[in-house]
Amino acid sequence: MVLLVFIWGLRLSGYLLWRNWGKEEDYRYQSFRENYGEKRYWWISYFQVFLLQGLLKWLVSAPLPGAMQGSGTVQLNLIDYLAVVLWVIGFAFEAGGDFQLARFKSNPANKGKVLDKGFWKFTRHPNYFGDAAVWWSFALFSMGAGAYWSVLGSLLMTVLTIKVSGVALLERNLKDQKPHYQAYIKRTSTFIPWFPKKND
Repeated sequence: MVLLVFIWGLRLSGYLLWRNWGKEEDYRYQSFRENYGEKRYWWISYFQVFLLQGLLKWLVSAPLPGAMQGSGTVQLNLIDYLAVVLWVIGFAFEAGGDFQLARFKSNPANKGKVLDKGFWKFTRHPNYFGDAAVWWSFALFSMGAGAYWSVLGSLLMTVLTIKVSGVALLERNLKDQKPHYQAYIKRTSTFIPWFPKKND
């Protein structure tokens, strides 16, 4: 499990570094600066960004110590093998979705268009689904070790991804920015991959 966490974290860190290198500060932090001013920004960001994210990371990562400290057997069991399968599926969707989106955005001809090929044909948010699947694989490792309570971390991660910081926030922006997104919504699953609906 530690090896899988390392691979997942290394890939995500590298991708985010590549994507944001040389770019401006995140628009959300820019908004904080505008709303609160430079004098108040430092302590508001300290509580609203750093301490809050630190607390959430501690809660979300509960499956990791749960898997290592659980009272279950040290032998791999069926749940562990299912966890590996789920991790592979999640990693493929997350990394594959990010790669396809980056390639799509690199083509100026795609400006204003909607990516609906590859992983994006089956879910509007393959990278978020993949991330959630990876965290549920860690929850399965924890369950395999007998630490069922730590599943709450993966549940929290999924709720935050769908309802707060990921899917919900992005969908609000995309509906306004891309005129073809409404049609994409009608035929494509929001989160869990599924076959697209046929156009009426």
